[in-house]
Amino acid sequence: MTKDIIALTPKMPDPAALLAALHAGGPDLTLTTTDDDAVVHLCTAAGRPLVSVEAPLLVHTPGEAERLLGHQLTAPEPPFWWTELRASTAVPEAEDLAASVCGRLTMLLGGTAWPRQATSTAVVDTSAGTPEDVTATPASPSALPIVDVLTDSTAVVLADRPALGLTTWLSDVLRITTAADRALHIVTPPHVRLTIPLRTALSGAPNRWVIQDPDCGYYDGLSGAELTWQGGTFSTLGNGKVAQAFTNGAAPTEERQLAVAFRTLHAPDADLLLGGALEAAWRHLTGAPPTAWGTAEPVNLPWSARQLTDLARDRSPDPTHALAVGTPDRPAIATHRTTRTTTGVAEDVHLTLGYRTDEPVPLDVIESLAAELVDHHGLTTMLTTLTAAHADLTLPPHLTATSIPVAFTLGATDVGSIGLAHARRPPLALKPVELGTPSQPALHYPLGDGTEPQPWTTLQALSTHLKARSSTAR
Repeated sequence: MTKDIIALTPKMPDPAALLAALHAGGPDLTLTTTDDDAVVHLCTAAGRPLVSVEAPLLVHTPGEAERLLGHQLTAPEPPFWWTELRASTAVPEAEDLAASVCGRLTMLLGGTAWPRQATSTAVVDTSAGTPEDVTATPASPSALPIVDVLTDSTAVVLADRPALGLTTWLSDVLRITTAADRALHIVTPPHVRLTIPLRTALSGAPNRWVIQDPDCGYYDGLSGAELTWQGGTFSTLGNGKVAQAFTNGAAPTEERQLAVAFRTLHAPDADLLLGGALEAAWRHLTGAPPTAWGTAEPVNLPWSARQLTDLARDRSPDPTHALAVGTPDRPAIATHRTTRTTTGVAEDVHLTLGYRTDEPVPLDVIESLAAELVDHHGLTTMLTTLTAAHADLTLPPHLTATSIPVAFTLGATDVGSIGLAHARRPPLALKPVELGTPSQPALHYPLGDGTEPQPWTTLQALSTHLKARSSTAR
């Protein structure tokens, strides 16, 4: 398995500090890097990976270390530098080597480490030499970062953190395994929770979140299905049974998560600024813009729609995936995907906000939010749901409540394609609200208050009604 260690330092780990820290293994070790130098791998002379070190990340976001590593952690005040190290425990000395690298970084630069006890300054290999004797060579672009088990069909990663997020490393593993037609299976103890971005990334087959429970063995952390290791991968037992730990750990909660998923479409104008709809929704629901954005967790950059747009332009025509987070006192996180389509530039946003038991959920502003997105941001569709779930926006490996639809909004273009008369008269006991202009209205369909599951049936009937006319129109 691998062992994760994170150095949180107020000063930047510059090349000199990194070389001094990496030299904890002596001069007989070699370095390899990814093509963009984002990850350095400390290897044996034979090329066997021992420790990987990600490029230090400057984190400007208050509360981000505590969100991912636990509130008992005392992190430096932002901005601080986040440096991840990963040791392969297939080699006995690797974990001690990673601890020594981390300990040297915090000794030179100040700060702290996670886990707190995982630091040392001992030299693991005392061979003679100087840091300048160590050279780095690029690794193959298709080479996997350190993983715990690699078979023809599956890459297995073992992880143990309070909240496991979509880190740069996991993003790379997922990208490379997908390109190689392999599954990514992440194995954790039962106390680990997933962040929403990682949960979303793992939701598509054949990827899995695998729980290793001491009492009932392996099970799927999202579905509860009992699993077994067979043929080089984790697969269901075939008996359809759900692990007892998955249902026994389910405890009702009065906390809530409000999710707003919407798509906007824009003409590919040279002056187009992306992220405006996301910021508008964030302001509408919290009274402030997002705090930070980035492409992985920890989310590290101060919010900037301009920088988000520049990144999307640089990556075009490929899609761009980004994340945004809020302040610690108003838990909120969003995924943002920009894609080129045949008709323009699409932004797909999934914004989730957490509300504690004593906090009201602002369902009364959803209609006005839909109106703002229709009037100013080219809204095509929006679905709002409410779920009884943890306000900290993490997912435990237990049975959780089903999200309940609160409202659905259909943009003016789709209403026009379907036909206004048909779209505003579904065979249901609900009356849509017209938004936008009288000549090109959008329709907002209130579905409920999130307390009863009946709206799913209503939404399905509404979708069938709208799709039937849309198919006829084509």
